[in-house]
Amino acid sequence: MRLAIGHNRRHPIRFTLNTDGRPHPRENAMAIATLVCGLVAFVTGFIVAAHMIASWVGTVGFWGGLYAQFVSSTTRQRALIIVGIVGSFVGAALGIVHGGFFPRGFSLRG
Repeated sequence: MRLAIGHNRRHPIRFTLNTDGRPHPRENAMAIATLVCGLVAFVTGFIVAAHMIASWVGTVGFWGGLYAQFVSSTTRQRALIIVGIVGSFVGAALGIVHGGFFPRGFSLRG
């Protein structure tokens, strides 16, 4: 039995969104922005006083995420985008339930 030294080395795990071997900086930025919007909207959606943040960030994250999904290039980008879209939707819905897009007592009717 012969042991080969150095052949069983593990390579460090590297996370990349560019699984096709080509760089996609714009698509990667949109995927990460959608994920961040989704996380912010989801967290602030549970805070009643932060209903405006949750509503606006959730709406921007949802519609921006749909566009990002349309132009995405890799499966990993799409996975992050879907998580961001769902978080944005839930956060926007909670923000709307807790008070909506404008401060309480705000009226568009003069």
